Amino acid sequence: MLYYLLWSAKEPIYRLQLFQYQTFRAMLAFIVAFAFVIFLQPAFIRELKKIGIKGQPIRDDGPKDHEQKRGTPTMGGLVVVAGVVFSSLLFADLSNFYVWLTLIVFILHAGIGFIDDWRKVTQQNSKGLSGPKKMLCQGTIAILAAVALMWYGFPTDLQFPFFKSFSIELNYYFWLPLFIPFVIVVVMGTSNAVNLTDGLDGLAIGPVMTVAVTYGIFTYLAGHSGHSAYLGVQYISGVGEISLILAAVFAAGLGFLWYNSFPAQVFMGDTGALALGGLLGIVAVLVKHEIVLVVA
Repeated sequence: MLYYLLWSAKEPIYRLQLFQYQTFRAMLAFIVAFAFVIFLQPAFIRELKKIGIKGQPIRDDGPKDHEQKRGTPTMGGLVVVAGVVFSSLLFADLSNFYVWLTLIVFILHAGIGFIDDWRKVTQQNSKGLSGPKKMLCQGTIAILAAVALMWYGFPTDLQFPFFKSFSIELNYYFWLPLFIPFVIVVVMGTSNAVNLTDGLDGLAIGPVMTVAVTYGIFTYLAGHSGHSAYLGVQYISGVGEISLILAAVFAAGLGFLWYNSFPAQVFMGDTGALALGGLLGIVAVLVKHEIVLVVA
């Protein structure tokens, strides 16, 4: 939003031309997202306690050391999601298709996680939303995202690391439309992987931040024809704008980590874990580095 308001005034105020640079806007998105989470997370924790929402329920068949997590407020990922969305809408180019696709996938996964968390804390049942329903919702989001990419004319080939020219076309490989199933596997797999990691120790935000930085670099390079040609990576026009969102993810993660470090005052919950995993999955598809995601 500010991108249009301030960039439209670039002629009368020369310094506002800085807003045309993704690196400058990514820095602003970082600052805003960090401040958003660091200042609003305590109020969110107090509000959860005020309205009588009990803390994280623990599975009976889980490790015994997880008992210390009992009663700790959850759904802290809601503030992280809000901070990322707010700063992205503030500084990203809202005419960019990839920005909207990434944010929609992000928000819809957060919605699934919120329903799951809400059932857990209100019913004090660790099961929450059933597995089949959760996967059905995630799969539907991934299918819609894949169809939107194909409609937009996004390249549907699979790139391999260290090979500049070798790729496999997934749209109709051996007469089978494999691109949509592939996107489902990447997005659903990453979303659930982050969620499972967070369920182990409640500290998935650390790996999420490192992967966000990695793919922030990827998106920036892949979105610039000069950089991508020099490095031998596939150029995708407009995808560099996603680096702003990933900068916001890293910053929001830093803010959340302040309250999530030992002793944890809040956990991210499925609201944050599913959303952040889904975001990383769709970003990996957008920059054609899905295989690197396994390593990252």
